[in-house]
Amino acid sequence: MTIASRVLARLLEMPPADTYDITVEKDLEVPMHDGVKLLADRHAPCGGGRLPTILVRSPYGRRGFFGFQFGRILAERGFQVLVQSCRGTFGSGGQFDPFRNEHADGLATLEWLKKQDWFSGELATLGSSYLGFTQWALARDAGPTLKAMVVHVTASEFQGQTYAGGAFSLGTMLSWAHIIRTQEKPGLAPLLAQLGASRKLKPLFQHLPLNEVDALATGERVPFFQDWLEHNAPEDPWWKPVNFSGSVPEVTAPVHLIGGWYDIFLPWQVKDYAALRRAGHAPYLTLGPWSHSSLKGVVATARESLVWLQAHLKGDRRRLREAPVRLFVMGANVWRDFSEWPPPGTRTQRWHLQPERGFAPAAPAASEPDRFRYDPADPTPNVGGPLFTNEAGPRDNRALEARPDVLTYTSAPLEKDLEVIGPVQAELFIRSSRPHTDFFVRLCDVDPSGRSTNLCDGLLRLVPGGPASEPDGTLRVSIDLWPTAHRFLAGHRIRLQVSSGAHPRFTRNPGTGEPLATAKTLVPADQTVFHDPSHPSALLLPVMG
Repeated sequence: MTIASRVLARLLEMPPADTYDITVEKDLEVPMHDGVKLLADRHAPCGGGRLPTILVRSPYGRRGFFGFQFGRILAERGFQVLVQSCRGTFGSGGQFDPFRNEHADGLATLEWLKKQDWFSGELATLGSSYLGFTQWALARDAGPTLKAMVVHVTASEFQGQTYAGGAFSLGTMLSWAHIIRTQEKPGLAPLLAQLGASRKLKPLFQHLPLNEVDALATGERVPFFQDWLEHNAPEDPWWKPVNFSGSVPEVTAPVHLIGGWYDIFLPWQVKDYAALRRAGHAPYLTLGPWSHSSLKGVVATARESLVWLQAHLKGDRRRLREAPVRLFVMGANVWRDFSEWPPPGTRTQRWHLQPERGFAPAAPAASEPDRFRYDPADPTPNVGGPLFTNEAGPRDNRALEARPDVLTYTSAPLEKDLEVIGPVQAELFIRSSRPHTDFFVRLCDVDPSGRSTNLCDGLLRLVPGGPASEPDGTLRVSIDLWPTAHRFLAGHRIRLQVSSGAHPRFTRNPGTGEPLATAKTLVPADQTVFHDPSHPSALLLPVMG
């Protein structure tokens, strides 16, 4: 065990252990308010006394990598760690219904903790993705016992990510459902299922109707996947009990939010940071060049988490940085510290779509609009970006940009560096032949060789009753691209893509307005993008300096 933990600690670039003499109490039964019992493993230094406790609540199991990463590694550095399996997973009683039981189960676990003779009264929570959501679910009501939180690549609500821009996140949600439904199979079956997931799921992303794909992927109907398809309206009350964004300002524990520029939760994690700031709190924010499952992100988070926990549970602030915000600036490939997010000193610069597919700060001249046809039978594919899989991150977009259903607008080579840090937004004047349609916008850096690398993007699903038409029948739409931090180097060009999809990251728009779960008919949309003095389509860039 100590050999494995030493190897993992080295991979995670952790400081030396205080001890390797660790005890593990397995399968502790933690009673819930409804009588269900959840299982937990407690990792603690032998003879360490009543040390501060770190609570990790996970649907992915308590042993293996999770047990080492969150349990033993931290116990070797002077903490007690309780790794608990969420309801209905890995031996815990009840039925796993994502998001819906984490508030009550988290608070019941806290009540149980307070009764244990080994509990010191000092608690922190830790974890990424779903493990981060379980933290937000109990954070407000945990009271003064909760001394610190580290939330990594996650958010206080998952509805936003599930329907980013109004379109269902098919790739992420089907992949996750497949993991949940295969991870507890016996023997090597879970490993083989994950190794073959990409091959198995790829053809299913093209299948219609969507309410059949869960059974095709897992061999059985998945109730929570069906729920997501049915409850896709923005104001659907089904999501209200599992949306904890409203409670974020009331969380008093110090919070360190760690995310990545290519993470699937980035915009909503930044909103959680902003909510804490507006409430007068002093959260830390670290954003690196990582995707959701990036190994480098895991390594950096392990180090940052230990520093945060030592500072707030043990009073050891020697390694805690002064600046609350640390950002990795891509392009320059440097870390920079700031007092807040967005960084002070940025100014909004409008870059306009130009005739002949140009892109520049100057207002556009009189010109004819550009047109393309989006065919959902051959949906515009996604390339890189914020994905749940290892295909995420920066990718070469040239093959994508060569498609006839993708427009590109490209600047002249920059005469000097241009640094962009903050939220990015597009304002487009458009027209579509279909009232139900999507528009997707992506910002890219084109290097001197011609390689076009994606930085950030966003999609907007249009429905009848959406943005009001201009007097001439055009629509003026605002599309929020995800935040970024990037330095466009001198000699590089800035490129904007405009299309109507990024499948299967966003499920294709059939163009008919049929229900998400049962839609089967596919109708092409003829799209028009305007760029003239009366229709100054533009990208709003947060430029530093």
